[in-house]
Amino acid sequence: MEADRTIDGHREIDENVMASSPNASSLPSPAKSARFSRAMRRIIVVGCQGSGKTSLALRLGRNLDLPVVHLDVLYWRPGWKESDKASFRVRVADAIAGEGWVVDGSFSGLAFDLTLGRADTLIVIERPRWLCLWRIAWRSAIDRDGTRPDLPEGCPEQFDWNLMQQAWRYNADRRPRIEAERLKYGAEVPLLRLSSNQEIEDFLAANSPAP
Repeated sequence: MEADRTIDGHREIDENVMASSPNASSLPSPAKSARFSRAMRRIIVVGCQGSGKTSLALRLGRNLDLPVVHLDVLYWRPGWKESDKASFRVRVADAIAGEGWVVDGSFSGLAFDLTLGRADTLIVIERPRWLCLWRIAWRSAIDRDGTRPDLPEGCPEQFDWNLMQQAWRYNADRRPRIEAERLKYGAEVPLLRLSSNQEIEDFLAANSPAP
């Protein structure tokens, strides 16, 4: 399960870094992104739970031969117990100390400033709300997989109605905070938005090892 349980009185849902801004850098369309495969070495992938964020991070890590850092795994302790902020930030800083990685998630308000400060690419997955909700419900209620690499140890997948409600409202509740942090800590980081399966597949194909 991704980082979306109660943190400081709200639920952290790693949703899209949202509205475009005149201050934001941008990457070319996925079809023209092959030349960025070498330049992209410190990548953040964000998106609402159910958007396909973790899947993209894993596939991109394989394509570029980069380790994937799952922030959920660094934050949640067994039984879905929260970490204290200081120790979590230390773990994140250690995980991104190298010169190449793919970070799965944002954790705005806790560690987004750390990852943005080192990133050379920010990828935002923007999928329809209905699709994210359907995927959350399917995964948590039916297709439970205890071997997922982004599932923290001792934290089994489970259905969470409050999570569904928060995902429904993430555009209104979380987008402003994440966008503000992006502009504050990483406005210069090149930004790529992917909003369909085809765009995602084209981007991955353009950033895959040569056959």
